[in-house]
Amino acid sequence: MTVTPAATGARRRLKLLLFVLILFMSWAAYVLISQYGQISDRSGQLSEANQKLAEAQAKNEQLKQQVARLNDDEYIGQIARKEYGLGLPGEVPIKTK
Repeated sequence: MTVTPAATGARRRLKLLLFVLILFMSWAAYVLISQYGQISDRSGQLSEANQKLAEAQAKNEQLKQQVARLNDDEYIGQIARKEYGLGLPGEVPIKTK
């Protein structure tokens, strides 16, 4: 069995093609693995940001309720009586120990 030069050249081209294919697949695997790492990092950052957003929204709702209560004259009167010992004209404050 003799090997012709055409068959030798075809084998050489096939080996070169296989080498290029393996090189490309190695690069693609590397990129895929690095992108999975980046995605997991971004997912962690996203969950932290969503948690902070939920906390900020809860705080915002609490502050809106407080602003609504501060627009009520009765509530302001209660605060003035309780914290500062103030009262309406003609009222005599009773102090307890």
